[in-house]
Amino acid sequence: MERSSEARRITFLGLVINLFLTAAKYLAGYFGRSAAMIADATHSLSDLLTDLVVYFGLSAAGKPADSRHPYGHGKIEAVLSAVCGISLLLAAGGIFFSGGARIWSLLFRGAETAGPGIIALAAAGVSVVLKEWLFRYTISGGRRLQSSALIAKAWDHRSDALSSVGTLAGIAGAFFGGERWSVLDPLAALVVSLFIVTAALPILRDSLDELIEAALPGELEKKLQSVIVSVPGVRSFHKLKTRRIGSSIAVDVHIQMNGTMSLNEAHEISRKVEHEIWALFGHDAHISLHMEPASPAAGR
Repeated sequence: MERSSEARRITFLGLVINLFLTAAKYLAGYFGRSAAMIADATHSLSDLLTDLVVYFGLSAAGKPADSRHPYGHGKIEAVLSAVCGISLLLAAGGIFFSGGARIWSLLFRGAETAGPGIIALAAAGVSVVLKEWLFRYTISGGRRLQSSALIAKAWDHRSDALSSVGTLAGIAGAFFGGERWSVLDPLAALVVSLFIVTAALPILRDSLDELIEAALPGELEKKLQSVIVSVPGVRSFHKLKTRRIGSSIAVDVHIQMNGTMSLNEAHEISRKVEHEIWALFGHDAHISLHMEPASPAAGR
């Protein structure tokens, strides 16, 4: 529960900052006549909505295991990450369509527009600083707590920071270049949408991998295999299966030992294997071991 409380505290800070930025950006976009800032505000709004989902969802993910959920509720974090990714893609689509329509009007229909105001320029600068700080703060907490939902939120913050850099460049070009360069403002909105897509796809990939119970990355599985065969008495292993459950790891494996040893001896070896795996993945790892007699040809 302590882990869940800290994750929610980090998320709540992001929620408060995103609430402030969303309101400030919409006001700056409206009064500063900036399509790019309106697009950036929409991105911040998607951040705010996912903050709410993650904040309330983390309390459910942090619940201990029970009779109906013997592996705990960790997969809720993967669902939350997927929600973040999908919301980002939807926001990117809306921003791209809006920016593209504005560029078409300016270049091919002769539409006239006043350049963005300085308030939009200032809001973009503030957004870059706040969101980059929030990314660093959240990614640090997510890695420390091994929370996929927090890590997803961190990259959500980074995508907003990068989009604000594009927004800042576009608004600055249109502001200092005058009406001749006003197309830079909606063009920046298109750049924002691409940043959002590049942030969303890895989040979706990782969350879907966890939901469909993909195996651990190859390097991590190799470490696990080395740990298993390093225990004296283990001749070999097979049927190794691994997966993530939120911040926890689940391991299922059949270990092969000398078939002539007593049950007590075999049990003691299996306990040593469990302790080695816990040392590698933490004591919240779910371990299922099956003991088998090794064939004469089995080696370590």
